[in-house]
Amino acid sequence: MKESLHYLLMSDHLMFQKALVSRVKDTGLTPGQPKILDYLLNHDGAIQKDIAVFCHIEPASLTVILSGMENKGYIKRQTDNGNRRSLHVYLTDTGRAYANRLQQEFLQIESCALDGFSASESQQFHDFLGRIYENMMKEGNSK
Repeated sequence: MKESLHYLLMSDHLMFQKALVSRVKDTGLTPGQPKILDYLLNHDGAIQKDIAVFCHIEPASLTVILSGMENKGYIKRQTDNGNRRSLHVYLTDTGRAYANRLQQEFLQIESCALDGFSASESQQFHDFLGRIYENMMKEGNSK
């Protein structure tokens, strides 16, 4: 029996998450933190709203996650000219080290996931996933 698309997408995501958790269990990172560190690696100093949108995290939940990350020394939050509404989030040296490690772990997991795919198949798969994402964003925004 052929599995449905939604089942395969959810299962693949779960397997990816399990692989990541297994590889970084020594770090103490909790769910939600890796994608924030990954985002900040390329968007250091981002405002919380942008992080929430990109990482698909509710703003209230993000605030809680960021507080935990700040307490662990992964990030620091600073206001822009004392304006509390423009709180910027920066990686600390510890956070940057974890973010760099995550980059390597993501690459290894992706390599494992795409084992046996040609370069063109990998690119095509990436393009398909991007199109699915765009379609779902349109669907979500039309409701």
